[in-house]
Amino acid sequence: MVVVMKERVTTEQVERVIAHLVELGMDVHRSTGAARVVLGVVGSGKVDPRLIEMMDGVHEVLRITEPYKLASRTFKPEDTVFSIGDVRIGGDEVIVIAGPCSAENEAQVNATAAAVKRAGAKAFRGGAFKPRSSPYSFQGLGEEGLRLLRNAANAHDLKLVTEVMDISQIEVIDKYADVFQVGARNMQNFTLLRELGRTRKTILLKRGISATIEEWLLSAEYVLAGGNTQVILCERGIRTFETQTRNTLDISAIPIVKQLSHLPVFVDPSHGTGRRDKVAPMARAAVAAGADGLLIEVHCDPDHALSDGAQSLFPSQFDRLMAELRIIAPAIGRSICLEPIARRGWAR
Repeated sequence: MVVVMKERVTTEQVERVIAHLVELGMDVHRSTGAARVVLGVVGSGKVDPRLIEMMDGVHEVLRITEPYKLASRTFKPEDTVFSIGDVRIGGDEVIVIAGPCSAENEAQVNATAAAVKRAGAKAFRGGAFKPRSSPYSFQGLGEEGLRLLRNAANAHDLKLVTEVMDISQIEVIDKYADVFQVGARNMQNFTLLRELGRTRKTILLKRGISATIEEWLLSAEYVLAGGNTQVILCERGIRTFETQTRNTLDISAIPIVKQLSHLPVFVDPSHGTGRRDKVAPMARAAVAAGADGLLIEVHCDPDHALSDGAQSLFPSQFDRLMAELRIIAPAIGRSICLEPIARRGWAR
């Protein structure tokens, strides 16, 4: 349930309500940034809402029918907005995260980081630990890959997003990354999600390959329940009977999730389609549908990439896409990196 406090509630009144709820065996999460103080109450204790409403400072008590409490708009009606350094997530600017599927070598990582920065990306993506369907595929460089990615991100003033696959990797990745990415295969790895909830770094949570929107939001709830409020939801396509694309990118999930939840929503059109020639159209559609950001694979030489080359854009294609997005975003009241460092050719 949600306890909405009165407009001029005192700190003492809020603390008394929280203490009483905790005494009844409930966990209480206070919403930050709300016009009123809002308390999200979860747990197995027995609470009589009528008695809570009679306490000093309480305006009303609302029951939430959704199984996800903290991720719902009932708990937090306004959009969640937070910053990763100087990068503001969930605000008016559409944030673009770009980079290779995986770190392969120093030259590849540096060249790609420089290219995405020039085009206007705010964060650099790249994998060091790769969950591959085949055990014989390239599995990533491990900590050496993290070092290469961090050095490139620092050199070009970019935030770093990289995937965590297991609890054992959290400590080492935490030393290098600004954002923990949870991949589709781990969306329901609840042990991992609980541990990430104890961290205080941003979590980018990808939708599972066959997950419903409710299941996706419940996975976010695990992180929020641990006290980490900096969660980004990332739509990356779901498995359907269609075979023309790698996955079916669910653009309709963007407005649906934004109605149900206050969390920012990003879209990954690279995994959503699996085809380089389909990435730009889906990226444009995602921004038009209200996405708060994009996650795009870019490689300095995608034809020779060790993983996911077919869905990775050439730097020149990424340049052109960013220029197109700068036209689309203002039409829906958004902006997107208005001042790229340099404009490259649009060949290829």
